[in-house]
Amino acid sequence: MVVQMPLKQRISAGGKTLFKVFSGTANPDLSREVADYLGTDLGQLKITPFSDGEIYVQIQESVRGVDCFLIQSTCAPVNENLMELLIMLDAFKRASAGRITVVMPYFGYARQDRKAAGREAITAKLVADLLTTAGANRIVALDLHASQIMGFFNILVDHLYASPVLLDYIKELPHPRKDVVVVSPDVGGVARARAFAKKMDDAPIAIIDKRRSHHNVAEVMSVVGDVKGKVAIMVDDMVDTAGTLVKGAELLRKEGASQIYACASHAVLSGPAMERLATAPIEKLIVTNSIPLDSSKICDKVVQLSVARLLGEAIARIHEDCSVSELFE
Repeated sequence: MVVQMPLKQRISAGGKTLFKVFSGTANPDLSREVADYLGTDLGQLKITPFSDGEIYVQIQESVRGVDCFLIQSTCAPVNENLMELLIMLDAFKRASAGRITVVMPYFGYARQDRKAAGREAITAKLVADLLTTAGANRIVALDLHASQIMGFFNILVDHLYASPVLLDYIKELPHPRKDVVVVSPDVGGVARARAFAKKMDDAPIAIIDKRRSHHNVAEVMSVVGDVKGKVAIMVDDMVDTAGTLVKGAELLRKEGASQIYACASHAVLSGPAMERLATAPIEKLIVTNSIPLDSSKICDKVVQLSVARLLGEAIARIHEDCSVSELFE
């Protein structure tokens, strides 16, 4: 990953602030890391609830004509964090911000991106419409569940990938590169696995044939590809209840994989996820801090890497009208 450390003069000129970074309450630690990377402080923003649960937002400094970046993951509690983001957007729009860019390390409601059955909602499109109507001029998203979600927006979308951060860790693992096979947990993730494998000296890939009977319920069927005696690296965009991940790992072990690692950009880790991971034949689960992990979800098997530098450099490049895609070349 090409990373150029931004300098303080990239933030201000002639004593006038050119852009400001603000944070919602979903992931304040990541927001502070991004601000530190950019050499600035987070903007002053007051976010408090009313007694009935309604959210109050007030910007406590001038943003008139300023290039503003709002960092907010719509992770659990999803509805509260999403509503908070929408109210933030309305506040910045009414405060005459020059441009409002929403930085979403995790884009909630993304899994419902099509009608898989009759009479279903397409919530990814709904959220796109809500963000645009509320006042967003641009979106920065990290590893969307499906790339077509970019097409749901009528504003600019920069789609970032956490793979460079995950790859930096994977490449340091003590195993010969020739023994690695990259595994997609389902057919839909083949493109992601192929791109990941290409960055690992064109490692071979394998695919797990999976059937899903209900939401968060997966039945693993078979492995397409050779994993016997290999170090298998499962690559996915998120880990929710870890059912797919654990069943896939058990199947890979049954098929002869010597070691099994798992990578995912977003650690949702809901319900029985941690209990499943504790007994799964997985050496490490490597995730990012796009979603904050509480102490109950941190164990020896879970490695959390920071995407602050990636997000920070993207913000600097967007503000300067420089190429964002160069981050991944």
